[in-house]
Amino acid sequence: MRKIVFIFIILPIISFAQNTDSAWIVQNYTKKEVYIPMRDGVKLFTSIYLPKDISSQHPILMTRTPYSCAPYGEKEFRKFWRNHYKTYLKENFIMVIQDVRGRWMSEGEFVNIRPYIPNKKNKTDVDEASDTYDTIDWLIHNLNHNNGNVGVFGISYPGFYTAMAALSNHPALKAVSPQAPVTDWFMGDDFHHNGAFFAMDAFAFYSSFGKPRPHPTTVAPKPFDYPIKDNYRFYLTTGALPNLTRLLGDSVAFWNDLMNHPNYTSWWQERNDRNFMQNILPTTASLVVGGLFDAEDCFGAWNLYKAIETKAKNNNKLVMGPWYHGQWASGDGTHLGNVQFDSNTAEWYAQKIEIPYFNYYLNNTGNVDGIAEANIFFSGKNEWHQFNAWPPANIQMQPIYLEKNGSLSFIDKNNKAISFDEYISDPAKPVPYTDGIHENRTREYMVDDQRFAATRPDVLVFETPPLEQDITLAGPLTAHLKVSISGSDADFVVKLIDVFPENFSYTNHDTYHMGGYEMLVRGEIMRGRYRMSFEKPEAFVPNVPTIVQYTLPDVAHTFQKGHKIMIQIQSSWFPLVDRNPQQYIDIYHAKNSDFKKATIRIYHHDSYIQLPILPNFN
Repeated sequence: MRKIVFIFIILPIISFAQNTDSAWIVQNYTKKEVYIPMRDGVKLFTSIYLPKDISSQHPILMTRTPYSCAPYGEKEFRKFWRNHYKTYLKENFIMVIQDVRGRWMSEGEFVNIRPYIPNKKNKTDVDEASDTYDTIDWLIHNLNHNNGNVGVFGISYPGFYTAMAALSNHPALKAVSPQAPVTDWFMGDDFHHNGAFFAMDAFAFYSSFGKPRPHPTTVAPKPFDYPIKDNYRFYLTTGALPNLTRLLGDSVAFWNDLMNHPNYTSWWQERNDRNFMQNILPTTASLVVGGLFDAEDCFGAWNLYKAIETKAKNNNKLVMGPWYHGQWASGDGTHLGNVQFDSNTAEWYAQKIEIPYFNYYLNNTGNVDGIAEANIFFSGKNEWHQFNAWPPANIQMQPIYLEKNGSLSFIDKNNKAISFDEYISDPAKPVPYTDGIHENRTREYMVDDQRFAATRPDVLVFETPPLEQDITLAGPLTAHLKVSISGSDADFVVKLIDVFPENFSYTNHDTYHMGGYEMLVRGEIMRGRYRMSFEKPEAFVPNVPTIVQYTLPDVAHTFQKGHKIMIQIQSSWFPLVDRNPQQYIDIYHAKNSDFKKATIRIYHHDSYIQLPILPNFN
């Protein structure tokens, strides 16, 4: 009855508020659509929302996007009133959205993650930084009543364009906020993690986004029509990657680039914007935002912040909340999947961080005293905490050891004895990344219950006894595994899991049995051939023990007293990640017959996970 009352009373209030806000914005703003010329003569289509109030000068806040600045037409307004962006319009910001070069209504050729050119020699040396510079320069000289202060923000791919904006070095650019930014599509964002190919996301994206656009258009390409709506069955039935390539045809250029650049060569490295952050002007502030449970660009947020912090000399801040990809802009940050966060974290972020940030740097109002160097939400404890550095200066790296009989211990009890657990990794029956039947990749898998995986014979499970006190982790994890394989290549997936007590339940929230819930806190894969070098992969010597070590993205999580810490290890994560044939061959051009079973051994001695423990955390 309470839920029925909530729906019928609250939703009309929300609808009324949105209608009121939308009416106010339409009445108080004018929309202009213009083509802004770049230095090489290409013109970029730009939508500009101008306040009718001309009693004062207004700041400019811009997003550059490959996803369209729709709706098109000067009488059609973008729905700013759906989230906290409406505040910027209530405060008379000039809002600008631009189709990047070669996308939608803009002229020119589109290049995915177009490489940055540090030393431009002539007008034909263009990149996303120069396009941003030229756009800003046009805006401040052609828009009446602007105050000369420009900010850029964007989520996901627009987060990449925001990082590129920071490299534009335009003196009017006062603040940027790359949010869930694409930074490195080989090491950890979107389409590869540690060299392992995230085939499901890449195929879903490029089967529509990657289709050529010969002329400016407002018409979206048709998405791929999957003949099988169960994505596990679709990718397993389709088989080796060349079969996906045939489904796409020859016109998707970047898919072919993915297939033909298997290693971390200079081709990938020049597309890693972290390599260039030293070129940010000290006068351009940056606020990097991301989600602890972002299935696409969690790596990008953590690591772009670190690159700016170590290379640039500007005022740089970090925010990481308990969010899926872009959830902080959804208006609802109360939960993700079955996991509750005890407050609306998205609203807290908008009101306490983002709006004050842009008001201070662009509108010359308020202050940023409440924005610390690192503003981090700790799941498990469900609290925001602020730090002077990230990772916190006082973390203590503590190994937790894999022991016989499926136990985890902070004390190495193996005494160098040779013992191991083993499983058979069968590419014909890969471990699913989540439970159930799904047509599309879920965003909730980042906190999903892992009990479905724990029951499989090809997943190793190690856990502590119930904890006698809280343990808080704050920073990156390192997996250090001593392994042997019967083949010449294999993948390794390490999952850090919070096991809830059997009597656990959320107050007035449970729609799923949370007693014994195995919450994924962090999972990451390593393609074994890259264990020594991402540039120069190496085959395994069959059945010879060797070390596989890699870093997992940072965590901010408290394992509470009475909970257990669990580690799961497996060699497939399907169809999230393409299957490894478990032979040292070119996976991107493999045949269905190339996929072989392999026996994987994880040795207890010298196998541990290095945990970043934050002592005396309260």
